[in-house]
Amino acid sequence: MSSTPSTVERAFQAALYDDTDTTLDTGASLLAADPASDAELDRRGEEFLAAAWRRGWEPADLVRLVRRDLGDAHVRLLSALIRAQAPHDRARGRRWTAQLEELPTDPSPRTGDRFSHATAVLELYRLLLRLPALEPLQEAGGRPRSDSRMLTRIRALLAKAEATGFPEEAEALTAKAQELMARHSVDEALLDAAAPAPDAPGARRIGVEPPYEQAKAVLLDAVAGANHCRAVWNEPFCFSTVVGFEADLEVVELLYTSLLVQARTAMTKAEAAQRAGGRKRTKSFRQSFLAAYAHRVGTRLAAAAGTPVTADLLPVLASREVAVTAATDRLFPRTTTTRLRGVTDEAGWTQGAEAADRAQVHSRPHLP
Repeated sequence: MSSTPSTVERAFQAALYDDTDTTLDTGASLLAADPASDAELDRRGEEFLAAAWRRGWEPADLVRLVRRDLGDAHVRLLSALIRAQAPHDRARGRRWTAQLEELPTDPSPRTGDRFSHATAVLELYRLLLRLPALEPLQEAGGRPRSDSRMLTRIRALLAKAEATGFPEEAEALTAKAQELMARHSVDEALLDAAAPAPDAPGARRIGVEPPYEQAKAVLLDAVAGANHCRAVWNEPFCFSTVVGFEADLEVVELLYTSLLVQARTAMTKAEAAQRAGGRKRTKSFRQSFLAAYAHRVGTRLAAAAGTPVTADLLPVLASREVAVTAATDRLFPRTTTTRLRGVTDEAGWTQGAEAADRAQVHSRPHLP
């Protein structure tokens, strides 16, 4: 028995399997002319989301990709769609819940008139339909966390450091965040020594976005390695997957964010000094600056990670290292290495290395 395709089906047939603007306009026109199709259109979007979750994507991954490839209006549409789909989804853990809470909360995600809105929706669905499969992530296990207030304070300090236009204030905020991070790291190391969690490590994706994403990926890799984690960079989708135990994953993300703030502040100062000296600085200066910064910070972090710790912590750290390596190999059985490109500016390299020497990189403080 045959039936007549719905408006949504005809719009999808016209617009989702072809990249041309003409087919997109055709599909948008069909939807704009039929308000009764809105409910089905929303339901099909939720189905696309459910398929994305099955392919290993998470809310933060989609927001990052949609913002890069489409725009803020599409991010608002996506966020509304994720929120609508969430009550019908299964429970997925603390980190997933946190990502839902961080979604933009625009009360009206609709874009302009019906035709414009339908066009944006179809552009979003095109992207969702073509998502490849990613490595499925598992949250790290372990004892319940009791330090959310400290982590909230650290995140708030780093957010303020990102937002301020005054380098001195940013440096002070970052220094305070680093102080809290060191205290957090000590507490976690001592608790783990007393009662190590038997659970396997987990993984999380951390955005590594343009510009200068190669240098940022190198920096994140150094931070991860110094904190008993492993990082694998996915260049096409602008993130690295970091594998480790929960307390270490928290430290990696916070320290990486902190060092990016410090690098950005130092690079702004260096560029201002170069301009004051009559020398124009370019993209190659910034790329070389950040590459040197990442390289030198990595050296300092590696040295800090080699500092002896108390004897009771050594077996814990050794067993966690083995577990993290095994988990990484299971998730990523095949990886390749990448060489940094565009590092050609000597002044940028020199000043980036000097800025790294001034950066605060106490990933694991000395234990008593």
